[in-house]
This record gives sequence, structure tokens and C-alpha cells, in this order.
Amino acid sequence: MQLIAFIRGMMLKTNPSFDLLEYLAIAGNGFSERLPSLESLSTQFGVSVSVLREQLQVARALGLVEVRPRTGIRRLPYSFAPAVRESLFYALARDRKAFDQFADVRRHLERAYWFEAVEKLEPEDIAHLQDLVRRAEEMLHGDPIRVPHAEHRELHLTIFRHLENPFVIGLMEAYWSAYEKVGLNRYAGIKYLEQVWDYHRGMVEAIAAGDTAKGHQLLNTHFDLIDKILE
Repeated sequence: MQLIAFIRGMMLKTNPSFDLLEYLAIAGNGFSERLPSLESLSTQFGVSVSVLREQLQVARALGLVEVRPRTGIRRLPYSFAPAVRESLFYALARDRKAFDQFADVRRHLERAYWFEAVEKLEPEDIAHLQDLVRRAEEMLHGDPIRVPHAEHRELHLTIFRHLENPFVIGLMEAYWSAYEKVGLNRYAGIKYLEQVWDYHRGMVEAIAAGDTAKGHQLLNTHFDLIDKILE
């Protein structure tokens, strides 16, 4: 507490090396989610507006703030995903193999956190999962056939939505952004998609029945199918 008080006191002084990211972190609950304008911060801390504008761009890229014409600068709830996504997209631009490596990380995460995540699901979450499966199957059997990518992403993220770990959730969210980036959200053949959603239906049915072990087994088989397709 003494260290925080010291840093906060230092931040209130004229500081030519003012760091907006540090300010956002130190501001704490004593500050409104709506932050002062760059002009106000410039006057308060003795930093040029141009420097603050550059730091604000970094904060926006990291998903720490949003800037709108009428509401100004507003601090956002913390999310790990934007930072991971920026780095991951850079890696993908350098080497497409980076997606396969990151996908492997994601699969290990889902396997490891499955039981903890499923235990936290509420009845309304399970009902939502069942509705996603129903909608996806209607899309696959419709005319024309539609790829239920949004439903695919939502189903997996819903299962893990109540994990109280922003870093795990951020990695999972970044995976789906990369999935879209490399084009895996496009049509991959009706037979493959039907197999994928057969596994999803089985996973959701197992969750609804309270058989988390069976759901975990189906998750692993589902991942094995994806591995074979991507080989």
C-alpha cells in the first residue's frame, strides 16, 4: 500500500516521462471509468499532447481504452486477448505454421480446464449451448448450406466463459480471431462439418446429463478429427 501511495503521489507531480499505461493501472477505483482529456492530462502532468496521443494509440491497441467523440476516453475492463491477438497476427504474417502451434496451445488449455469450466456452467448456459447446436444443424441442413462459424466459436467460448482467469480466456478468444484470419471459418465440406457438429451435440448432451468425463472424451476425439483434417 505504501508503494502504491508513493507512485500515485509521484504521478500527481509534473512528470516529463509520464506513462499513460502506468496512469491507467495506478488510477484505480478512485477514478471514473471516463478519463480526463489529453489536454487535461498534458496540463496536469507536463507532457505534450503529441506524446500522450502516441501513448493513447498503444493503449487502444491493447484494448485498455476506447475513444469516442462524445464520451471521450473511457477505460475498459481488462482483457488479455487484444495484446495476444496483435502479437499472434504478426507471427502469422511471418509464418503460417504459427497458427498450428497456437492451436495446439488452445487445445491443451481446453483439455486442462474442461472439468473446472463445466462445473461452473449455469442452466441458462447449457440451454444456450443446446440452442447453438440446434441453430448450427439447421444451417448445415438448409438450402443453401451455411457455415455455422459464429455458433462454433460461441459454443467453445460459452463452455469456458465462467473461468475466473482473464489470461486463459484471452488466449482462447485470440485463437478464434486467428482461426478467422487464416480462413478456417470458410466452407470445409458438408461431411466434415456434420462430423464436427455431431461431436458438439454429444459434448453438450454429456454436459446436460452431468457426465463431464464423457464430454471430455468427446472433446478430445473432436480435436483428433481436426488434427487429421489439417494434416
